[in-house]
Amino acid sequence: MKKNTEKTNVMRILDQKKVPYESHCYADTDAISGVEVATVLGQNPDQVFKTLVTIGNSKNYYVFMVPVEAELHLKKAAKAVGEKSIEMIKSKDLLPLTGYIHGGCSPIGMKKQFPTTIHASAAEFETIIFSAGKIGYQVEVSPEELKKVLRYQLQDITE
Repeated sequence: MKKNTEKTNVMRILDQKKVPYESHCYADTDAISGVEVATVLGQNPDQVFKTLVTIGNSKNYYVFMVPVEAELHLKKAAKAVGEKSIEMIKSKDLLPLTGYIHGGCSPIGMKKQFPTTIHASAAEFETIIFSAGKIGYQVEVSPEELKKVLRYQLQDITE
């Protein structure tokens, strides 16, 4: 695996907060889905998380992180954040809302910090891997260290 020399905004934020991380680059591969990314990087797909942005009944936004092979369970997710219901935001709304494009969305460095819930399984790993805010780049961070840059809760939010 080649070391990534390009810094994304997410990496700069982690550096600034002195959060240790490892960066992974898959920019020179055909990987598109999270599962493909985990495969080309030789990573455990249970440890690789995708970032999903939702809107609640109250019109508040929420960020959920689930393992790439899992599906977000909308009812469990709504319950986790105290909403009656939530739905995924439309792809076209992602960039203006978060500053990220579909496939390169990271919970770190969004235009605004939204309540974030990470699937409870993250606690089973020393590190979790997620988007570094740009397609082709990922960061690997310990869930404990992640608390320095992100306020989040752990919940069972998958199907």
